Amino acid sequence: MLYFVKTPWWLKKLYPSCVWDIPVKEKVLYLTFDDGPHPVVTPFVLDQLKQYNAKGTFFCIGKNVAAHPEIYRRVLDEGHRTGNHTNNHLNGWKVTDEQYLQNILTAGKYIDSNLFRPPYGRITRFQVKLLTGIRNSPMNNNFSIIMWDVLSADFDVALTGDACSLNVIKQAQPGSIIVFHDSEKAFPRLKEALPKTLQYFSEQGYRFEAIGL
Repeated sequence: MLYFVKTPWWLKKLYPSCVWDIPVKEKVLYLTFDDGPHPVVTPFVLDQLKQYNAKGTFFCIGKNVAAHPEIYRRVLDEGHRTGNHTNNHLNGWKVTDEQYLQNILTAGKYIDSNLFRPPYGRITRFQVKLLTGIRNSPMNNNFSIIMWDVLSADFDVALTGDACSLNVIKQAQPGSIIVFHDSEKAFPRLKEALPKTLQYFSEQGYRFEAIGL
């Protein structure tokens, strides 16, 4: 499994209109959670965030929101942001542009947000242009495409939860957008990595904010 824990500069240059990190002058981090809502994992995440008065951004799959609307509502009620993560976790490299756009529009029926994150981070530059309004598309509003600066890699079953937390602790810096997953697959590692990450950076004087673009 090939992935970058720290997104390299050259990859950010390939997709300059996407958001990889957020310039800040204070100790602020942006925790993001992909693939929910999940009936067990998302409430766990919300409980952990509440302990540290932390806000996050949840990139939700439309069909999961349709299945668990009460959990999605709790995310919003507790002051977090949500974003569109397609309706069925589509890989933008493996479907047509029309299929991709339609799937995002379907998810948009459940997720009212101008934030979008491509599953697997896989999106073509033409799809970026369609979503950000550079080219005509059926979108009602232009999306901010949110990528990331640091991967916890909690999806990697070969890692321990401690290793995932160290990925973040070693690589994150002020303004970093950090990826976790509120999914069943990631939960064995997330349940250890997220509390350690929250505790470490809180003790270092950081605060956690939702993405406000």
